[in-house]
Amino acid sequence: MTWFLYLAAAGGLAISAFFSPGKTKMSLLKAWKSFINVLPALIAMLLLVSIMIALLPERLIARLIGSESGIWGQFLASLIGSATLIPAFVAFPMAKVLMQHGAGAAQMAVFVSTLMMVGVATAPLEASFFGWRATILRNGMAYFYSFLVGYVVFGAVTIWA
Repeated sequence: MTWFLYLAAAGGLAISAFFSPGKTKMSLLKAWKSFINVLPALIAMLLLVSIMIALLPERLIARLIGSESGIWGQFLASLIGSATLIPAFVAFPMAKVLMQHGAGAAQMAVFVSTLMMVGVATAPLEASFFGWRATILRNGMAYFYSFLVGYVVFGAVTIWA
């Protein structure tokens, strides 16, 4: 599947370059600048995850947020996800690495869901636009919805595993 996506992207780029070389070049330059802007955050998160995995034994990761940790592992994952501010392109690979080192699927679903939907760090900015009532209501609903996502993922993993 990955090779198909690479080929499709290369084909699309070739078609774009054929029909509009100037716009294609401008788009590639914008993409490169975006990549350079995101690179420091990506490197920092990769270092953080690498250090965390190197320092925390797999047994500890599995005990804290593994599939056997149940609701408490989901709760811990939700607290970490709610408090951190990580872009999606870092969160998903990080969840995969954590799962490879003992984290549970439901716990990672809750972690990624709260990471994407709950914004403790960004709440003051959100409240300045929408007010505290709307901010708390939205974040609260997103927080509880994350557990629903975790249970759906748990059910899917249980059925298909």
